[in-house]
Amino acid sequence: VQLVESGGGLVQPGGSLRLSCAASGFTFSTYGMRWYRQVAGKERELVANIGSDASTATYTDFVKGRFAISRDNGKKTVYLQMNSLKPEDTAVYYCRAINWAVGTNYWGQGTQVTVSS
Repeated sequence: VQLVESGGGLVQPGGSLRLSCAASGFTFSTYGMRWYRQVAGKERELVANIGSDASTATYTDFVKGRFAISRDNGKKTVYLQMNSLKPEDTAVYYCRAINWAVGTNYWGQGTQVTVSS
């Protein structure tokens, strides 16, 4: 099982980035997918969630209207489009696959996003 995030980097405030998380080794289309972020020394926090069939998507308040989660089950990939980035969005971003019906969840290794001028 692998979840591999990519797309992180350095961006100026107000800029955009699109993160990707490519999955392998499990039936991607049966898993809900989430993006989390973590700042050093702080707890990991949920950013966005999307259902297995992409029919539902939810966001934490601090990213509503700026971030958009999507998925392509054919490509086994989940995305996080991040717009209007702020310095406080700086963090390591992680994707997570969840299927509580079978009692499993998987984490990616994370990708660094730095928002700075």
